[in-house]
Amino acid sequence: MSIRDLVPRRKESEELTRRGNDMSALERFHRDIDRMFADFFGDTGLGLPARWDALDAVADWPRVNVAESAKDVIVTAELPGVDEKKVKVEVDEATITLKGETCEEHEEKDRHWTRVERRCGSFERTIPLPAEVATDRAKAAFKRGVLTVTLPKVESSASRRKAIPIEAG
Repeated sequence: MSIRDLVPRRKESEELTRRGNDMSALERFHRDIDRMFADFFGDTGLGLPARWDALDAVADWPRVNVAESAKDVIVTAELPGVDEKKVKVEVDEATITLKGETCEEHEEKDRHWTRVERRCGSFERTIPLPAEVATDRAKAAFKRGVLTVTLPKVESSASRRKAIPIEAG
């Protein structure tokens, strides 16, 4: 009898399952650490870590609100510090895409030193619309860092529906 016979062994399926759970826990831990660093560097203005584009937070920028009224779909996006000439809006019947780039430079001069900080980057975000819109009548306005796009709705099939009376025969 060898020592191996005394040690209980797991079945291969149990071992694979356990490895899979460990790996997902490791991935969750890695993601939490990435978020922690992203929050820290974002608050200090020191720039973003190399893995920033892998985080979910980047997919949420710019912040967008989509509101629907009886006649329009109104999309507002917060774009602080972005030049309106660097923003592009594309729309089709079902989605709106916001694209742009930003480049910010800050310079401080003192008697003995000069500090220059630059932050440049681009963004692109596609948002599904809650209703079909008429792209040819869309309007966009940019005021104080807020982009507002007004998209008139296409006349819905429900409003074009007509009731047909049934005659008893």
